Amino acid sequence: MKAETRKSEIIQTAAKLFKEKGYSAVTMRDIAAEMGIKAASLYNHITSKQEILKEIIISLAETFTLGLQDIQKSDSSSIKKLQDIVRLHVSIASQNTYEMASLNNDWMHLEEKLKYYLELRLNYEAEFRNIIAQGVKNNEIVNGNVEVMLFSILSTLRSLYLWIPKKEELNVENLSEQLSQVLINGINNKIN
Repeated sequence: MKAETRKSEIIQTAAKLFKEKGYSAVTMRDIAAEMGIKAASLYNHITSKQEILKEIIISLAETFTLGLQDIQKSDSSSIKKLQDIVRLHVSIASQNTYEMASLNNDWMHLEEKLKYYLELRLNYEAEFRNIIAQGVKNNEIVNGNVEVMLFSILSTLRSLYLWIPKKEELNVENLSEQLSQVLINGINNKIN
């Protein structure tokens, strides 16, 4: 098996265990046992449990950041940008349910990358907030509390990983559309 493939397998196995038991409760031995190998074999591919957590969280945070940057660059309306953000979250969460659990529940265990992660998170929230505020300014979105709108939409999107695995045949496009209807049209000032 290729080294990168084995490393990916280790990360995926660890993410599953982190979701089930929590980061602090999982040991390298647990990961090895789940994979059916000796713990010493893990160290041929990964240096520590902390490296695994960093790989999971930073990779996802950077993926969200790049996705939002692309959305922000577009000339689309604020409503369209919000719909694209919903689609981004559904797409990433549906492909990374275990990893999303770590992103939401275990980020505080990051050590040397915690500051970097928090910068990514704060910048993401600021850009998201700016899109909503621009929508209010352009009269696309009701003139309400931007922080409440941000919290309402973002907290739903961040918790998708809890709900998505329960869906048998998930259609990402349909779910994105339905979530946009509920999350965005509820604040859309232009509903017919």
